Amino acid sequence: MDKWMDLFSPEAIALLWTEAEKTQVPYLGTGLFPARKQAGLDLSWLKGASGLPISLMPSTFDAQATYRDRIGVEKLGTEMPFFREGYKIKEKDRQELLRVLSSKDPYVQAVISHIYQDVQDLIKGANVVPERMRMQLLFAANGNLAIQIKANGVDYTYNYDPNGTWKAKNYYALSGNNTWDNASTADPFEDVRKARDGIRDAGGEVPQYAIMNSVTFRLLRKSEAIKNRFLTTNGRSVAYLKDSDVKSVFLDTTELSGIMLYDNKYRDENKVVKSFVPDGYVALVPGGAIGSTVYGTTPEEADLMGSGEAKVSIVNTGVAITQTVDPHPVNLNIYASEIVLPSYEGVDNVALLKVTA
Repeated sequence: MDKWMDLFSPEAIALLWTEAEKTQVPYLGTGLFPARKQAGLDLSWLKGASGLPISLMPSTFDAQATYRDRIGVEKLGTEMPFFREGYKIKEKDRQELLRVLSSKDPYVQAVISHIYQDVQDLIKGANVVPERMRMQLLFAANGNLAIQIKANGVDYTYNYDPNGTWKAKNYYALSGNNTWDNASTADPFEDVRKARDGIRDAGGEVPQYAIMNSVTFRLLRKSEAIKNRFLTTNGRSVAYLKDSDVKSVFLDTTELSGIMLYDNKYRDENKVVKSFVPDGYVALVPGGAIGSTVYGTTPEEADLMGSGEAKVSIVNTGVAITQTVDPHPVNLNIYASEIVLPSYEGVDNVALLKVTA
């Protein structure tokens, strides 16, 4: 097949991804921080606490992609103020493809699908980046409202609360007998009321939803305050509450509209499995968007699209899928790149509770 490379063109990959995406459950952060596009990455457009511009640590931008090994295929990887990673189809891979294509091998579809899966994994990896950032903001560790990702010798640190004003007003770290792992003395109802009243008294939009993971939710199930409230409301005592009972009592008493349990995980740069939502934290958010996921214009989109030097397609608002060819040796390079950073205009309407010590 003379144009075997067309099988893996950015256009074909984008079409395949668009179809596959229809069956996937989107990340929670895509609703809270809807995507938008802007030229470049002018941080003065991106807002943190109290509408202040985001402060960042400087980092290098122009750098060659480095090569790293992965089982079965060599990956391109570099971490800068933008993200880029890819893979190669080498001369040996091409010969194998030509063999199965020309012989009408029954396993040809499996070979092609395997390569497509690698490409889809790149796009999935690109989607992990903004979700990781959004959840770092929503569940700010110890109330420090910042994004920090370290990889390949580069340290990205973006401070969304340079004056500490949001932490002072909207972050609640429980201690002593008040923590939710103290089932007999904790008072989750009062903790939520205090946080909501704080935002209301400051003139903000009162939170309507609580976001946590299942580990934290199980602390509610064990809480004596929840059980006692269930007894008062339903007139019967139970040793073990169902999830639906816990949600009903918690929402009715706190006057929240819903609980969102979010247990999605990802692998970081070191292939370590991590949770987007940490244990022991509860975020209280209003209805609707609280920020934006801002995509900038990648070098591939700005300089290579339409240049004739490479093929480029854009998926998910700002993820560039690029195909280039090395003439000697003949290698096909396919990689994904993005410039992305959340804007957090609604941060003052969000409260964060650290409910375990």
